[in-house]
Amino acid sequence: MRAIALWFIGGWLASPVHAGEAQDWLNRLAAAEREQSFQGTFIYERNGSFSTHGIWREVEAGGAVRERLLQLDGPAQEVLKVDGQTQCVSGALADQVAEGQSWPARQLDAEKLARWYDIRVAGNSRIAGRGAVVLVLAPKDQHRYGFELHLDRDTGLPLKSLLLNEKGQLLERFQFTQLQVSAPEAVGLQASSRCRPVRFRTVDQVADDLWRSDWLPPGFTLNAAQLRRSPASDQRVTCLMYGDGLARFSVFLESLQGAVVEDARSQLGPTVAVSRRMATDEGDVMVTVVGEIPLGTAERIALSMRAGAAEQVAQ
Repeated sequence: MRAIALWFIGGWLASPVHAGEAQDWLNRLAAAEREQSFQGTFIYERNGSFSTHGIWREVEAGGAVRERLLQLDGPAQEVLKVDGQTQCVSGALADQVAEGQSWPARQLDAEKLARWYDIRVAGNSRIAGRGAVVLVLAPKDQHRYGFELHLDRDTGLPLKSLLLNEKGQLLERFQFTQLQVSAPEAVGLQASSRCRPVRFRTVDQVADDLWRSDWLPPGFTLNAAQLRRSPASDQRVTCLMYGDGLARFSVFLESLQGAVVEDARSQLGPTVAVSRRMATDEGDVMVTVVGEIPLGTAERIALSMRAGAAEQVAQ
């Protein structure tokens, strides 16, 4: 499901324009992601590897969204979603995108994002044969990455999305190679026989007195909190999901029940995972932070988790 500190923009981009225009484009992007049907093909790049995907997306009259993603090279991996909820998956996509985004869509609030990112229109480009406006969102602190978005002039859809770290290194790229801005045919939204139904073992909402964080990066709020069952151990796992309107991360907390597990940290492209043991009155708990945020930020979040009243879920 995103950050940059300035990267590919050079002399070929125009001078910055008034911030109000940038916010207008963010609002157009938000509207497009709520209202626009489309189908097309895009490439995805991470860690120097590339894959090609077909995407079909239909927004129905009542606002319901049906979306299908199919990897076109290598194994025919697939995911089907309705209103953001995964219905079926095939192949390794079951692990990668079952609960993530097929395309980097967000619930955008331009005014809130302006508190945490410097936002500007940086020029023009052309992607998939379509004219685009280049929108730069540079983070105001070290706790999130920046974005370079190439937005379709006609619809506001993101034709290209770049995510880079604080050193200007590319972490992730989405880029359309072909786009048709109309409702796809029904066959495009029909899952194949290989797409297996998904039934997540969600238990219930987290009680308000389970967990809290003593520190969060500025601008991040708790968006959702759930109790689940671990597919590996059948133990209850608390899942807390946070976001700033653009960047996101999740915190998983699972009782170790006496198991010996080492602390760990890893990064694959933009995604970091940090796991730390934490002692509580009820025994040791493994805290795991997963998201597209800097590694140091993820480690600080993991160390800040405490048993006790949770933050209120943002509405």
